[in-house]
Amino acid sequence: MKKLTDDTVALLNSILLGKDRQVRLALCTLLARGHLLIEDIPGMGKTTLSHALARALGLSYQRIQFTNDLLPADVLGFSIYDKQAGSLVFHPGPIFAQVVLADEINRASPRTQSALLEAMEERQVSIEGETRPLPRPFFVIATQNPLEQGGTYPLPESQLDRFLMRLRLGYPDPQAERALLEGEDRRSLTDKVQPRLSEADLATLQAAVDRVTTSPALLDYVQRLLEESRRMPGLVYGLSPRAGLGLVRAARAWALMDGRHHVLPDDIQAVFPAVAEHRLEQGESGKSADRVRQLLSKVSVIA
Repeated sequence: MKKLTDDTVALLNSILLGKDRQVRLALCTLLARGHLLIEDIPGMGKTTLSHALARALGLSYQRIQFTNDLLPADVLGFSIYDKQAGSLVFHPGPIFAQVVLADEINRASPRTQSALLEAMEERQVSIEGETRPLPRPFFVIATQNPLEQGGTYPLPESQLDRFLMRLRLGYPDPQAERALLEGEDRRSLTDKVQPRLSEADLATLQAAVDRVTTSPALLDYVQRLLEESRRMPGLVYGLSPRAGLGLVRAARAWALMDGRHHVLPDDIQAVFPAVAEHRLEQGESGKSADRVRQLLSKVSVIA
């Protein structure tokens, strides 16, 4: 199984240069059956990563450009009267894909943002009184621009909490940037990507994540992190039970990618910043990274 994930990571690293950790965390999110939020300025490779990931896994892919005039029906779908059938016919929206890129999600109104809530949590959508299941696997990758940029709406906490991880890609190092400048266009390279994992392989890996063991002592460590976050000064609330469940799932996926069937404290610490930072920001941009470092330094692995 480690070879499967290593091969996939290597392929993605050939497209998105110099971002091995972010690539691993993105794949980890998918294996843990979570959703991913990527926050960065335009032009950093957010769309390239999502498209390359879908291509590497051979999954159906749809990109939705979120704008301030986008409506929920543009995301979910709508019904039109069919004269020949004599009835309404449902036309599914782009949400009915296995990998959905919600590009610049925070440029849409809160009403349209909320159209994703049920889909992300329940893997289904309710439209016109009917519940429609979404494809499996179902993976949302949302990108957002920094809130300091004009024309953005902050994501509500209920929306943020449905993303298992948040990543920032950042500028490439000089060596990777030179390779980008000298190399082939990333979009052309992405279009040439051949699947490394089949749907069956992905399902096997996701099922294997559930079998990775976590000791009672490790769960005690996770609980201490959650409890300490709820006592931090300056926060209205700490990490939710959903965040705790996501942290354990992500750590299991990280351990599996490392070739192990048991979780170590290092696995918790490796994924904790990506799982916790967006949940601890609470309107104070830039402080969440310090809060995460404080939690990891203050909470002992051993009680």
